[in-house]
Formats: sequence, structure tokens, C-alpha cells
Amino acid sequence: MKAIATLTLTMCLLTGLSTSAALAETAQAPAGAHVSVEQVVVHSPALEGNLEGETPDRQVIVYLPPDYRQNPDKRYPVIYILHGYNMTAPGFAGLLQAQSGLDGAYAQGLPGVIVVLPDTQTLHGGSMYSNSVTIGDWEGFITHDLVAYIDSHYRTLTNRDSRGLAGHSMGGYGSTRLGMKYPDVYGALYIMSPCCLSVRGAPPPQTAAAVEAVQSRDGLAALDFLGHATFAVAAAWSPDPLKSPFYADLPTQKGQVDRTVLDRWAANAPLAMLDQYMFNLKRYKAIAIDVGDRDDFRFDAQILHQRMQDSGVANRFDIYPGDHASGVADRFQHNLLPFFAQALTFTK
Repeated sequence: MKAIATLTLTMCLLTGLSTSAALAETAQAPAGAHVSVEQVVVHSPALEGNLEGETPDRQVIVYLPPDYRQNPDKRYPVIYILHGYNMTAPGFAGLLQAQSGLDGAYAQGLPGVIVVLPDTQTLHGGSMYSNSVTIGDWEGFITHDLVAYIDSHYRTLTNRDSRGLAGHSMGGYGSTRLGMKYPDVYGALYIMSPCCLSVRGAPPPQTAAAVEAVQSRDGLAALDFLGHATFAVAAAWSPDPLKSPFYADLPTQKGQVDRTVLDRWAANAPLAMLDQYMFNLKRYKAIAIDVGDRDDFRFDAQILHQRMQDSGVANRFDIYPGDHASGVADRFQHNLLPFFAQALTFTK
């Protein structure tokens, strides 16, 4: 069981309106037209004052549809897509092949949408899209500050039915977590290869000892991937404002597992949280989950699908040929974007 838990933690952090109605009410992009890309900085009051020193000024990539400049009175739905652990927004854009994928989708008739990729990189590699005094209020950044900025700076349709939320790996965890908690903000969810859905244990003794031995930020460089990931989870899910310099309670103390810390981690596992949010999930117009057939996360993803299905939350579940990182760009263009073309509302 310990080996399974370790593998899970390692992999975990690696990384309506019908289509015809939407197309009828939304002019398609002219042949050969391309999306335009803007890189902006969004200041987030929700992230101010965090103990880790994460900047509240976050890089965000915004993809505008080909006809955005030519139709100054037209408004668009928005898709927010969350990246995985140890990635940045530009790195995620590369994994998605976002620009070429959007151009290809528009050539195939995708109605105009705005696509937003926020950067949530932190000291330890990722925010887990969670809240703590250590890393800041990342839920508030994604669901309030970012949405408010996009709605005030771009011509968006400012209602939940015209907002979609998606993410891959840690971003799949984030879209599951935020989707459960904020149905007033989003109207449809697309969850890609979600990590970290189930309750997990402490890292193996060698990693735990290496993590405990780090006494300053300079010592972080000596850690392996699992060591960094352990710090990331602790900063997000077991903060300790009195424990400088990392302000986090680790899952082991002098080699002994601290069950109180693991209990706090368990409180952030979506499969443990799921039952209390079923009524929120029933409010979504559409939910989709996909995962590769060689991805260890497929088992938890299938449990998520089945438990929602058993509780009356309709959702689509697809297993495709691939591992955790393969096929992501293809799924983005040919599955995620058409899904939102069906699920989102394209009129005011």
C-alpha cells in the first residue's frame, strides 16, 4: 500500500445549447483566420500577504477568436484552463499546442470563444488550486479575481452559463475541486487526467528524511521530485504560520508519520469531498472527464465518474489511447473545444 501511495503522490503532481444552435447564432471565423494572443498580468488581492512570498501579480495568456477585432459589439463565452504541477502558463500552452489547436478548431467551425491560461507556479512547483495562509487564496484568484479581470478587460458574456472550467493533471484536480465548490461561477467542466483525487499517505522514509532535513530555501535544490511535491502539498494543505521558513507542517516528524497532517491532506481529496458537493455538481449543464489508458490516474478518474453517475450527476467519461501526457493537444482541439461549443451559451 505504501508503494502505491508513493506512486500516486508522484504521478499526482506530475504534471443546454446544441452545437447546431450555437453555430446558427455565432458567425464562424473566415477561412484562414487566426487567433490573436495577449499576455497580461492580473493582480490578485486574494494572493496578497501570503507567507510564502508568492507574487499576487500573475501572468495570464489570453487567446482571442479570429473575429474579435472585427466585431466590436460581439461578446464571447470564456474557457478557463488550468495547468499541471511544475508547469507555467507558457509551458502549458506548448503542451496544448493552444494556438495551432484553436486555429484548427476554428477552421472546422468552432464558434468564437475566449480561452484563458493563468500561471499558478509557486515556490514548490504548484498551488494545488487551494487556499492556505502560506501560499494564499488560489481559489479566490481563479474564481473571482481572474474572472473579474477578464470580464472587465474583454468583451465576455458575464454569466455562468457562458463560462467553462477545464484543467490537466494538477489542473484536473483544480477543475474538480473548484467545480464542486463554485457552481455559481462556471456552467460546464472538462476534467483532463486529474491527479490527486484520492486520499494519500506520507512519502517513503528516504524522501521524508530528505524533506525534514531541509532548513532553508537553499536546501530545496537538493530534493528530488517527490521531495518538492511533498513541500507543495504541505504548503497548500497543512500550513503552519508559526513554522518558519516554509510555514508548513510536514507529514513526518523525526521519521514518524504525523496522522494529524495526513488527515488535513485527506480533507482536500476530491473523492473524500465529493458527497457533500453532489448538489452543486447537479447544477452543471455538462461535465466531461478523460484520461489515457496507460495513465495510473485512470482508476481514480473512473471512480469519480461512477460516483457522480450513481448520484444522478450526468457526466461523460472517455478513456483514450495514451499515458499521462500524451494526446493532450489532440484532446484539446478535437474534444475539449467541441465539448464547450455544445455546453456553453453563446448569447447574452
